[in-house]
Formats: sequence, C-alpha cells, structure tokens
Amino acid sequence: MQCKKEGSAVSKIIFDLDLELCCSCGACAVACMDQNDTPDNQRAFRNVFEYEDRTSDEKFYCHYFSVSCMHCDDAPCVMACPTGCIQKDNETGLTLYDNSVCIGCRSCSMACPFSIPVFDKNGKMVKCDGCYERLKHGMEPACVRVCPTGALKCYREDEYEKASIRRSLTSITSLIKR
Repeated sequence: MQCKKEGSAVSKIIFDLDLELCCSCGACAVACMDQNDTPDNQRAFRNVFEYEDRTSDEKFYCHYFSVSCMHCDDAPCVMACPTGCIQKDNETGLTLYDNSVCIGCRSCSMACPFSIPVFDKNGKMVKCDGCYERLKHGMEPACVRVCPTGALKCYREDEYEKASIRRSLTSITSLIKR
C-alpha cells in the first residue's frame, strides 16, 4: 500500500497498530534506526514495549506495542516549543521539526505525554518525522515496510475508515467462527 496516490499530493497520514498481530520482533525499531542513521547511544524514534495481562482465571498473556511519535492533532510539543522548531505539516498532519532552530531547552520533551522527543549529541531535538521524505516519493515509512506480520500500517486519511471497518468485521467474523 502506498501512502500517496500517484500524481497527487500526500494526504493526511494515519499510523495504525494491530496489537493482536505485533510479535515484538523489533524490526520496526531497527528499520527506523537505519532510516534515520540513529547512533547506537541514542534511543530509537520507534520502540517496542511489552505488557502482561492477567485474566480472571489467572492466565497471563503478553501483549506488545510499537510506539513512536503520535503526530497529535493538537501536539503539545508544538505549543511548547519557543522557537517554532516543531510544526504541524498541513498536508500530511505529521509533526515535523527543523532542529537548526532548536535551542535545546527540552520544553517539547517535557510537554510530550509520550516522552517522544530525544536529543542528539549536539543537544538538538530529533524525533520521528513519519518518514516524510519517503512519503513524498510514494513509499511507505520504513517501520511499516519491514513489519513481518502486517501489524503496523500506514493509511491515507481517506483509506483509514474503510480499512478500520474491514479489520473490525474480520475480528467479529473470527469470533463468530470459534
């Protein structure tokens, strides 16, 4: 699936993670680090976490989720940045940054409820940009491209509702067949 229609502008982008399909392989995080030339001593822009869930009959289940910048509609990091380093891209809805104007005050990091912004060796903020350059060229973000189970997807806004409904119907159908 391409996140850009041929011959058209990039439309608003939505990342979607199917928790039932995520196997915690970390391929998304590795692809992100490779795409962004992330140094070994810096936290990746995308990370995979595990949490355990206990049912009423005392069985444990592990769930995994891949987390990166949520590209919030009303992004607190954008509002907190005193220099305008972080901006919303009107075309894609992504939260982008220009760290050449970053003063390293860490206001963005303190404002982000997910603690997403990290700081490079020069004290400048860096974070997931949704693989903006890849999207502009009609390619999927690196993390989505390498997900072996298809748990991580990228949709154009106009595709998302249809895909979400399809996934819900598939889940309901599988429950009925049990």
